[in-house]
Amino acid sequence: MILLLAFVCGYLIPWWAACALAFIAALILGKTSTQAFWSGFGGMAIAWGALALMKSIPNDHLLATRVAQVFHVKYWWAMLAVTVLIGGIVGGFSALSGLLVKKVFEKAEVQK
Repeated sequence: MILLLAFVCGYLIPWWAACALAFIAALILGKTSTQAFWSGFGGMAIAWGALALMKSIPNDHLLATRVAQVFHVKYWWAMLAVTVLIGGIVGGFSALSGLLVKKVFEKAEVQK
């Protein structure tokens, strides 16, 4: 679910909206902290990787290569790996935050 939402967000709305959707998905569907984090991480990482490749392949990785040179990295795919890692971490923590908010409100209901 997070993968599909993050992929669609890459085309239609700003990048941070996918984080909000991962938060909401974990708020509704999350079960455990590990499952929420890795679902968010995997969904966002795959979506960001696919979107980056879809933008980079048509221009023969020209922009990715130039950005890699700016950061003193030899290969364009290393920049892709960094993009995937950043997207995954952001998505993972967004989903984990959603689950933890859900757990806070569940405990508040039980204590009443």
